[in-house]
Amino acid sequence: MPSAPSSDPSSSFPSSAGPAAPAAPEPSLPVLDLSQADDPALRDSFREQLHAAARDSGFLHLTGHGVTAAETSRILELTRAFFALPEADRLAVSNLNSPHFRGYTRIGHELTGGAFDWRDQLDVGAERPAPVVGPDDPAYLWLEGPNQWPAALPELRGAVLEWQARLAAVAHRLLQELLASIGAPPGFFDAAFADRPHLHTKLIRYPGAAPTGTDQGVGAHKDYGFLTLLLQDSVGGLQVVRDGAYVDIPPLPGAFVVNLGELLEIATEGYLTATDHRVVSPRGAVERYSVPFFYNPRLDAVIETVPGDYLRSAPGVAHDASNPLHAQYGRNELKGWVRAHPTVARRWHPELVGA
Repeated sequence: MPSAPSSDPSSSFPSSAGPAAPAAPEPSLPVLDLSQADDPALRDSFREQLHAAARDSGFLHLTGHGVTAAETSRILELTRAFFALPEADRLAVSNLNSPHFRGYTRIGHELTGGAFDWRDQLDVGAERPAPVVGPDDPAYLWLEGPNQWPAALPELRGAVLEWQARLAAVAHRLLQELLASIGAPPGFFDAAFADRPHLHTKLIRYPGAAPTGTDQGVGAHKDYGFLTLLLQDSVGGLQVVRDGAYVDIPPLPGAFVVNLGELLEIATEGYLTATDHRVVSPRGAVERYSVPFFYNPRLDAVIETVPGDYLRSAPGVAHDASNPLHAQYGRNELKGWVRAHPTVARRWHPELVGA
């Protein structure tokens, strides 16, 4: 059976401002306590649960991660503060200004599955100088570069970059435990993440129901890379495919929602799979805030097959002609950005549109 949430300080993530939420329903995902991996008496059981969750659905709730309620409260507070800024301040950091796809995306200006998402967001990556990309260099190098930060909220920069580093450490530990759980070397991917991991954080607002009546907060999709750790408020709306149908994933206080990305599917020859998920817009004028963090390797990393006896049960990677999977992480990531933000791509990288 999944373990109960731990009693560490991370067990009380804050919700959005507003009336107290009703008691949370029973979790619809396995609940795993990462701190059990530190206990020799519990480690094997934890790994068995992690293996089952990763194999069966590719989604789980993670507690025992050590991220405190104060840390999560602060990042959600600053997320709300960013979206409360005047529109002119948010548009001053528009991603249309960035050849690196960094910055603010207005409501309805991101595409998923060819349809507009009803949300706005701020995209942040590792803070690095703009690269010099020559005509013979891979185009994915454009995905590195400086972030854009709102002058009206100067404390946002340090807080988001600190949050990103904090969650990278959690994700690194979880990835090692996941590999161990399938009988693989825990450090198999350490070199792929060394020096320049491609970290990515989104601050997201779902501003209630769209005037068109569509309920697509963000459309059905799979994540491009390795692991996603999602912090969400108490509003809900996340849905995951299970047994061929979408099911609600109610927020669990103190837990991150974790899901596997496409590169883990490639790396395990389909033994582990990335799972479709989406967000349904809140009803009426209710707003939902979330902060997903994406833990991914260097852009030039080529993902090799993870060794292990599990491969005897691996069915192979399912190929979708409309969504080709690339073993080199940067190609997989760039594919997603160009599709999701065609206006940015047309402005800065017209040669990539339709490629």
